[in-house]
Amino acid sequence: MAETRPGPTGVLLLDKPAGYSSTQALARAKRCLQASKAGHTGTLDPFATGLLPLVFGEATKFARFLLDAGKTYRATLRLGVETTTGDTEGTEVARAAVAVDTAMIDDVLAQFVGVSDQTPPMHSAVRVGGKRLYELAREGVEIERAARRIEISALERESFDGDELVISVACSKGTYVRTLAVDLGRALGCGAYLTGLRRTAVGTFRLEDATSLEALEAAGPIAGRGRLLPVEVLVQGLPRCDCRAAEAQRFSHGQEIAAPAAPAASEVAVFGPEGRFLGVAAAAGARLAPLRLMATDALREAP
Repeated sequence: MAETRPGPTGVLLLDKPAGYSSTQALARAKRCLQASKAGHTGTLDPFATGLLPLVFGEATKFARFLLDAGKTYRATLRLGVETTTGDTEGTEVARAAVAVDTAMIDDVLAQFVGVSDQTPPMHSAVRVGGKRLYELAREGVEIERAARRIEISALERESFDGDELVISVACSKGTYVRTLAVDLGRALGCGAYLTGLRRTAVGTFRLEDATSLEALEAAGPIAGRGRLLPVEVLVQGLPRCDCRAAEAQRFSHGQEIAAPAAPAASEVAVFGPEGRFLGVAAAAGARLAPLRLMATDALREAP
């Protein structure tokens, strides 16, 4: 029987192009890397571009740690018009004169910084009764949606020219920038919709470190795999525990081990000799119980 090589394991920072859903971008990246096991860490609308971290192999086990990370966007708004979807995919439903200046814009932007409740738009992927909201919206159905608690930690004007406003947004997961654009337009008294959206950061990851699908295809699967970051970058926000060889072996086989010191968090990233990432543990007093483990034979392929 022919020997099969393990698929790639790691994290790819992708600069998603416009016109691709997150799933379509993932499928193309999988083909580029000749990977079988992969996933994405949160979606980007097809018309949006920018940073989309993808996980391969063993990294799929730890994707949830990035799903909860904060996001940063550069959003372009057209003032004076509202659409049915809050972006370029909808039809115009309202129009008003734009009579604002930079001082007024900055004042309104400041009002949206902080914690608030935001209602998901009908044109979103939220499921209600087994159906996506956007599916209901396409059928002409609108239903009540429960508001969600979000936080906008920073909201700044980058440029303003005529009816075009460009802003930077740093926000919590689950924030709909399309809804924010509509709300900002109404607060300015003229309406607005989103004409462009580019995600520039996810947690500590930055867009300038991402690669394009074209560059990935040009590199080929071996060189492309060399662009993968190690799995442990996904858990860099957790406290770290380094253990000796005997403890590492027990932990990797699903057994509890003693913590060298009482952890300050409920979850801990566990590493063995030579800094090898072993997995994530639940901390209970002075004991560490395995939650998610790297496969014992998992290897990050070299280019």
